Amino acid sequence: MSEIRLLTYNIRALRDDADAVSEVIRALAPDVVCIQEAPRFLRWRSKCAALARTSGLVVVTGGRPAGSMLLLARLGVDVHATRDLLLSRTPGLHQRGLAVAEVGVGGVRWTVASMHLGLRADERLRHIDEISAAVAAHDAPLVLAGDVNERPGEPAWQALTDQLQDAFAVAGRGDGLTFRADAPYQRIDGVFAAPSVTVEACEVPETPEVLRASDHRPVLAVLRQ
Repeated sequence: MSEIRLLTYNIRALRDDADAVSEVIRALAPDVVCIQEAPRFLRWRSKCAALARTSGLVVVTGGRPAGSMLLLARLGVDVHATRDLLLSRTPGLHQRGLAVAEVGVGGVRWTVASMHLGLRADERLRHIDEISAAVAAHDAPLVLAGDVNERPGEPAWQALTDQLQDAFAVAGRGDGLTFRADAPYQRIDGVFAAPSVTVEACEVPETPEVLRASDHRPVLAVLRQ
């Protein structure tokens, strides 16, 4: 048996308070972090590396080649494979992507992926199909996390939970609202785990740093297999 502490966080390209983002991540002590809206333009590599360093983590994969998805991990997490993927482009809308890694925590392998679905319902559903195809090659149980841009029960969220567990619905505490950070009114960020995974806990942390770090609140899940 082994546990993984997995954090998902839309950091809005560090446009709010980059120091607060790092403080939030350090305080929550995750094994792996799924980032959405990582820096993707000028000096994106150095900005992603600085985020990892100030958070006490290392870059696993992602950035611009993954459509601004980014995976970070603590030292001691084994990285067995990585893949950055750009999803099919919708003209006039942002390029979406996926960062995937197969990692080992306590000798147990996990497939972890960071996603950020789009603003149009048809694109979200199309991209879920593409994401499902991309992660199918990995044998290790999947944890897919990120910004769904949709609420529980709506079509894309339902498509995700047809295949995976909504960690907050299984073991969450509180209302789980993630957006906006300063006055949250909807749950649009989530952690989705393979049916074989045990969800020990899931929460939306609320600290002063969370309120100023980004326009989203993070989601922290503790998972076991």
